Amino acid sequence: MTTTALAAVAETEERAPSPRRRRAWQRTIHGSPWTAVGFAAPLVIYLIAFYAYPLMRSVDLSVHDYNVRAFVQGNAEFVGLQNYVDVITSNLFKPALWNTLVFVGLSIIFQYAIGLALAVFFRHNFRLSGVLRALFLVPWLLPLIVSASTWAWMMNSDSGVVNAFLVAVGADPINWLTSPEWSLTAVIIANIWLGIPFNLVILYSGLQNIPGDVYEAASLDGAGAWKTFWRVTFPLLRPVSAITILLGLVYTLKVVDIIWIMTKGGPANSSLILSVWSYREAFGTGQPAFSPASAIGNLLILIALVFGLFYVRLQSREEH
Repeated sequence: MTTTALAAVAETEERAPSPRRRRAWQRTIHGSPWTAVGFAAPLVIYLIAFYAYPLMRSVDLSVHDYNVRAFVQGNAEFVGLQNYVDVITSNLFKPALWNTLVFVGLSIIFQYAIGLALAVFFRHNFRLSGVLRALFLVPWLLPLIVSASTWAWMMNSDSGVVNAFLVAVGADPINWLTSPEWSLTAVIIANIWLGIPFNLVILYSGLQNIPGDVYEAASLDGAGAWKTFWRVTFPLLRPVSAITILLGLVYTLKVVDIIWIMTKGGPANSSLILSVWSYREAFGTGQPAFSPASAIGNLLILIALVFGLFYVRLQSREEH
């Protein structure tokens, strides 16, 4: 090694911090409260900007009498809980609440049941299983406006393919979108079709985490297909099922697009649910009533929060 190289190495070692000094510097950085604040600041700013402020704004809207003029002048009158009282005592509240329960309940049940059946079916690899799984994801990839328009066309009373099929098998055609008896059923069918891919993906991922040894042990014990599913698959899939149902519930509670495009909550409010009612009050009548719309939206948040707390309680009970 030349004299110049030795001098360069010596200079580098002199500039590099000693291990003791490096450990002291790391302790200073890691132990500083400002370091924790620096890492947490982006998350806190994001939560405040996109969650806390909109929620506070929604509550503020619901306790004032906001309309277009009040928005411009900034002098909305404070009315307390009057908007909530008006919403709950309205003639539309009970049918909208009942329609919401039916819409959410049936959607969740059928989405989960069909998604679970498909996940169990695809658990066994076979030729073209990957292609078929990809095809089942198509409804999930389509924009909601396209899916809703397609279902509105398929269920058209005069030219829809659904009625054409019913006539072909000898049944009477049904006024899916214009009959108060069938409009809610029509939007539920469309929403079930949209939610199946989500349930399929989550439940299929959960099935991949169940060890194959468990199924081999069940087979050696002589368990049949149904007994293996009921005694092995279903219990081990319970945590994934719980989060799938909770996410599906929260999503279904705030569905607006499908119903608004297919029926707009009609005819005669027969397919009106709380989320569509809130949207219609704010943007659908040409005379915006932002405060009642916010009150309805906040009631939906409370319902979702109750189910969320119920889920957390169930999870903590299982962990103990």
